[in-house]
Amino acid sequence: MGTMRIRMASPPLGEEEKRAVAAVIDSGIIAMGPRVAEFERAFARLTGSKHAVAVANGTASLHLAMLAMNVKKNARVVTTPFSFSATANCALMTGAIPEFRDVDEHGNLSPTGLKRTLKGAAALLPVHLYGRPCDIVEMKEACDATGAALVEDAAQAVDSRIAGKHVGSFGTVGSFSLYATKNITTGEGGMIVTDDDAIDARLRVLRSQGQTSRYEYAELGYNLRMTDIAAAIGLEQLKKLPALTLARRHNAARLDSGLAGLDWLGLPAAAEGHVYHQYTVRVLRGSRDALQKHLADRGIESSAHYPKVLYSYPHLRKFKRKCPVAERLASQVLSLPVHHALMDADLAEVAEAVRAFRP
Repeated sequence: MGTMRIRMASPPLGEEEKRAVAAVIDSGIIAMGPRVAEFERAFARLTGSKHAVAVANGTASLHLAMLAMNVKKNARVVTTPFSFSATANCALMTGAIPEFRDVDEHGNLSPTGLKRTLKGAAALLPVHLYGRPCDIVEMKEACDATGAALVEDAAQAVDSRIAGKHVGSFGTVGSFSLYATKNITTGEGGMIVTDDDAIDARLRVLRSQGQTSRYEYAELGYNLRMTDIAAAIGLEQLKKLPALTLARRHNAARLDSGLAGLDWLGLPAAAEGHVYHQYTVRVLRGSRDALQKHLADRGIESSAHYPKVLYSYPHLRKFKRKCPVAERLASQVLSLPVHHALMDADLAEVAEAVRAFRP
């Protein structure tokens, strides 16, 4: 596919992060230490949460959230089939059963009939897909009415707010990813937010080998701690976050304008709180794969998020439940570059290349 001149991601790392990492190395405390605690406090302030618990990656944040919520073996976890595999895998990792429900036209879990579905379920696990908030207020109402725990997968939605309230803070627990391609990054990393003191305390035990204090093991735990090196990067990233979000929204608006009027292409609908982790279009006529090759031939990277529904993979196939909207979207979606480092000329080139495609 040749060398890509316009890439899908550009981690926003610079001299500030280099100096912060050097300071940690000079301190001699490179594992979990004071920078992690500082990063947790800053992330809690960002999300308006009482607690934030830093972990090794986004998958760990979902896994430990399930454990801290006491999701048991064979419990039902209602979730989406149109997401990254970690969303469903975190249920399997606790022995629970992922129960898939269909999505809306934006790719987010549909709230239709949710109260009925949640009866007897242990948890609802929605995803704020592509950085677009799902119908989280309606979902919280359904959870409150049925007693199901609300665990928000906000991996792609840092800095997203609805009526001033940060996503991830609506549920009992919110999970974030800080992977290299996310809107802010620590390279690998995750964060769990909650207002529940008991859940916060258990998360801290679970991420550190089940220890309540050194060599005092309360239960089976894991080594899923964040390092001070990663946290130092994260603290600098938080300072940049408002500008990074503004840049993504600006770039999305430029793509909206440049791609308007194509009857074969569905554009992502604007929404309150959308932070455009991905700018994902739908190829309504013709081949998504052909468009991707057409762009690659012009040096423009793109990616299908996501090319298959989760229940099509071998380890999840036995949980298959027909979700026609999700299946259709999986055959149509293609994400275009939208990251902060793109210039207006880059965005114009992307739009022109898409417009030159003949479906």
